[in-house]
Amino acid sequence: MRQENPDISPFDNSVTKMTAFTLAHLSDPHLAPLPAPNLHQLAGKRALGYLNWKRSRHAIHRRDVLDALVADVRAQAPDHIAITGDLVNLALPDEFTRARAWLESVGAPADVTVVPGNHDAYVRVTKKQTSEWAGYLHGDGAEAGAPLAFPFLRRRGPLTLIGVSSAVPTAPFMATGTLGRAQLDALDRGFSQLASDPNFRVLLVHHPLSSKSSYKRLTDADALLTILGRHGVDLILHGHDHIHSTMWFEGPHGRIPAVGVPSASAVPYRHYPAAAYNLFSITRDGDAWRCEQRVRGFVNSAEGESAEVRELQRIRLI
Repeated sequence: MRQENPDISPFDNSVTKMTAFTLAHLSDPHLAPLPAPNLHQLAGKRALGYLNWKRSRHAIHRRDVLDALVADVRAQAPDHIAITGDLVNLALPDEFTRARAWLESVGAPADVTVVPGNHDAYVRVTKKQTSEWAGYLHGDGAEAGAPLAFPFLRRRGPLTLIGVSSAVPTAPFMATGTLGRAQLDALDRGFSQLASDPNFRVLLVHHPLSSKSSYKRLTDADALLTILGRHGVDLILHGHDHIHSTMWFEGPHGRIPAVGVPSASAVPYRHYPAAAYNLFSITRDGDAWRCEQRVRGFVNSAEGESAEVRELQRIRLI
């Protein structure tokens, strides 16, 4: 993992003096509208994805919903924003350009951290995300124009943000994710180098670490959990499932919460809730950390989603 801020050493045992640090987390915006593809672009898996979009997904993922949610995020004035993937739908070149413009409306690269999702690596032929989103997916200290490298590390106030990529192209009807041996080994080595880091550690990944759906799972979740069981983080944030979720995993000093969110652009459909995001207020409480989660989003009702974003729940996680 890369050292982000050269003025802050990971081996410095002093913690940034702050009363609270607020981290916003949203995921799976699936930006609409979908740009019109040409026939050449609709080969293979994209053809199936395009049919699925035209049949149902275009009515589920709405730009007005996403814009209202982001406006509420900005009104809450978080110290940093994390986005855990699936900004696009079919990985069309024009989608990445539009997603870059959307990211710039959310915040500057220094204030927004992104990890990719499976839809951002929908097919093998595109590498547009490297040039379009580089500033949002680089660790601190990365040189301009450098290729993307995972895992990466960013330090923001009392937080150490660790980004990994589970985004890999898959066969039609599959949405699995994989970190791969090289990324897992780099993560293991990086944690060893951060042994004295006093910060609150947040792992960002698109796929959840446990899934009942074999076609949507993180294929090497067990290997990642072994590393986390040895080194530990304080919080895991993910997307992919489009639901509110909290799972707990064993770490070296206690259980680790892993929190997922619904799609940031979705209206309620089937068992999936309306768009929402999370705000985490992180403070030092003596020798330990305190983390409170606030869920903000649209309220589901028989008529659909409410017209405004509101606080849905407040939870003491840690």
